[in-house]
Amino acid sequence: MKVNWNSKYTTISVYSFIVICCSIIFYRIASDTSVFMGKISSIISTLQPFIIGAVIAYLLNFILVFVEERIFNKNKLNKLKPKSKRALGLLITYIAAFILLALFVQFVLPQLVESMLGLVNDIPTYLTNLSDLLTKYTKDLNIDKEYLDIAVTKLTDFINYFISIAAELLPVVGQALGIVASSVWNIVLGVIISIYLLIDKEKFCALGRKVVCAVFNEKHSKRILQLVDRSNDTFGKFLSGKIIDSAIIGVLTFIVLTIFKMPYVLLISVIIGITNIIPFFGPFFGAIPATIIILFVSPIKALWFMLIIIVIQQLDGNIIGPKILGDSIGISAFWILFSLLVAGKFLGLVGMIIGVPLFAIIYSIIKEVIEEKLDKKGLPVNTKDYFKK
Repeated sequence: MKVNWNSKYTTISVYSFIVICCSIIFYRIASDTSVFMGKISSIISTLQPFIIGAVIAYLLNFILVFVEERIFNKNKLNKLKPKSKRALGLLITYIAAFILLALFVQFVLPQLVESMLGLVNDIPTYLTNLSDLLTKYTKDLNIDKEYLDIAVTKLTDFINYFISIAAELLPVVGQALGIVASSVWNIVLGVIISIYLLIDKEKFCALGRKVVCAVFNEKHSKRILQLVDRSNDTFGKFLSGKIIDSAIIGVLTFIVLTIFKMPYVLLISVIIGITNIIPFFGPFFGAIPATIIILFVSPIKALWFMLIIIVIQQLDGNIIGPKILGDSIGISAFWILFSLLVAGKFLGLVGMIIGVPLFAIIYSIIKEVIEEKLDKKGLPVNTKDYFKK
């Protein structure tokens, strides 16, 4: 029996069946969330090498593109066959990546761990000295004993809170290192997978376009491919630019803090460099804990540090950042804060890094759809035209 798919009742039946299946699936997930999350975790664990490989390939692709387009195309290497050029480009890319990783492990990581250990060991002493100093000044000011007892109690609670954080910091670091150590095999597999992905990256992209064109009609497939290209362009420019910008700011902070003989120079420079990846509010996220760390050692140096960070961030925001990142991502500070809070809530630090470009893409799609509908209705698309007069 031949099914007439163009029939009205056939279409209704198919849609009804899909809705019923989706409802049953949703009910099963909602009734036993723990089992569902366990299955998802199991799937993610199985696919972890491929996820790691895809992330490595995406990040290293920036270096590969630079090598092939900026280096090979300007000398005799441009005459090489495509496969030979790709193989040589991959070799240079992975050698550069491993050199950077080796330099970090050899020189930065040991000093970073040493700074963290020193900070953890010194925090109780710093807080005790701060308590004694405040007690001395409050006695000189002849403050009422009742208020003095309240202040001392609050300060003691504050000290105990920081001591507990310091005591828990090392186990957290050890646990993180343990996770990395236990994932060594997955990382090795990820590196191998990333090599295969980069070797045939054009083929994989073409395969993806082929699938999209086969599944969707011409109009929808064209729109989807445009969206993918736009997303890749937005994420690529943002991530590569932010990584370079943050590395420059981290090195610049290290040099300036070394000149001013600040404590925990390397640790603070790493904090500033990493948090600078977070758009707009990143410098504030990094400056606050760094200021508190220096405040334990010297309040005067903490004030100098705040002034130094303000100058560096002004330099970054007005000169370095625009030169590297080019134009802004096209959304206001309010939407940046919104995307940071929402993405950070669900994905943590990774969400705070990718949340802004992701929201910028969603924002641009919604904006295009709304403006397209307004244009069809013959209405103005400029937001200023809708201000209440």
